[in-house]
Amino acid sequence: MKRYIVFLDPAAGTSLMLPVTPSGYEWACRAAVETVAVDQLGDLNLFGGLRMVQTTLRGCLLPAQAYPFLSPGESAEPWQYVERLEQWIRTGTPVRFIVSGTPLNAEVLIEEVTYGEQDGTNDLYADITIRQYRRPETPELPPKAGATAALTRASATGAAESKSYTVVRGDTMWGISRRFYGDGSLAWRLAAFNQIKNANLIFPGQVLSIPPKSGLPA
Repeated sequence: MKRYIVFLDPAAGTSLMLPVTPSGYEWACRAAVETVAVDQLGDLNLFGGLRMVQTTLRGCLLPAQAYPFLSPGESAEPWQYVERLEQWIRTGTPVRFIVSGTPLNAEVLIEEVTYGEQDGTNDLYADITIRQYRRPETPELPPKAGATAALTRASATGAAESKSYTVVRGDTMWGISRRFYGDGSLAWRLAAFNQIKNANLIFPGQVLSIPPKSGLPA
């Protein structure tokens, strides 16, 4: 099966498929392991979460010729690919790094694109360096005295303020509805509110609007 490498910007609804699939790619799963010395026990290795991944797609061909091996629908305009990558770099836009036919679908920042010509064909060859991205989470502060009861009533009635939620890997619409409304069966109404035709089809990076329960469609 031929692989296709795609960068997807869910917020803008745009994507970039590499016109020629590179000869290879690498991804990793690395743990942050800390070694501590414990009196009378010696060294212990402790798990400290997962490390963020950095990788480089090397020798990506951005063709100036309409070669027969181009990915379907892709053009022989090398500078349009460079411009899109540079735009994401300049704006610091997180995008999804997707390799078709594999489970690899990671949110990344494009750190660097280095490109040049080699053979007089006007084709560009680019190295694209990406770093895994994790959205910063705002810590939840305990409610002020006297606010707990009001917060409980708001949660029970669905009268909380509207908010947004970014889908992460493993999320389901049922689970999201249960988290925000205490009722997973509202998944289809929440999907309808977000104009999602199939509540079972959501993807990481997708931003959902979470209205008060009373604002959900019937």
